[in-house]
Amino acid sequence: MTPATLQRLLAPAATGRRAATPVTFAHGCSPEHPSRRHPRILVIGAARETVAPLGRALASYDVGLVSVADVLRACRLATRAYDLLILDLEGVQEPCLDAVTALARYQPAVPIILLATDARLDERVAGLDAGASDYVVKPFAVAEFAARVRAQLRTAVDRARTVLAAGDLELELITRRALRAGQATALTPTEFALLSQFMRRPGELLTREQLLRAVWGSDVHVASNVLEVYISYLRRKLRRDGQADPIVTVRSVGYRLRTSPVHSADSLGRM
Repeated sequence: MTPATLQRLLAPAATGRRAATPVTFAHGCSPEHPSRRHPRILVIGAARETVAPLGRALASYDVGLVSVADVLRACRLATRAYDLLILDLEGVQEPCLDAVTALARYQPAVPIILLATDARLDERVAGLDAGASDYVVKPFAVAEFAARVRAQLRTAVDRARTVLAAGDLELELITRRALRAGQATALTPTEFALLSQFMRRPGELLTREQLLRAVWGSDVHVASNVLEVYISYLRRKLRRDGQADPIVTVRSVGYRLRTSPVHSADSLGRM
């Protein structure tokens, strides 16, 4: 997706655009503060007659279901804790590939199910290649679609046990590699140990003393600037064109990990 397209998706909504309307089912959750007790699904662009039966079918599975009208709102919400995204391509203004790419960039660890009527084979293949996990053609049997949703949620839960995620950043605990916006980076053991401290507490201010004790323990032989050196290593490895540093310096105190992507053009530099 081009920078211009992404900028358009993130720009303030134009006057007169259809408002994003949250619809909550089951144990539900507001879109701004999703519940942390149950699986959470964000539905984008789907009409109420599509969302309501799905909500009823999933009600007994303790699933929080939230519906928004457009990709713009979804991109902003996708950085929060959702376990599955469902995108109805006929209900959004963006072309299929742009919409999928934008959502996958903001939450690459979250599976995406696409919905469309009478989609051609090449359209379904393109959507899956763009990052979607499943493609369902309407009309569909609600029971089958609910089963597909549950299958994707099981996959997401299994993956969450071995992957830490914050914004567009992921840390694989088994392979010990980091991914930012889907691009993988190998880490040394010390880099992995340091990044895992941030990933387990995203957005939280971690002091120098906390990080030194957690990563280097009681080793009295480490250099006084060892933390700053390894922070620099991580920033260099996680740097991506057009993206601000994921690790923010809080002067005289410590560091914190950003919880949502920020474009370098929107950033005033490290704090």
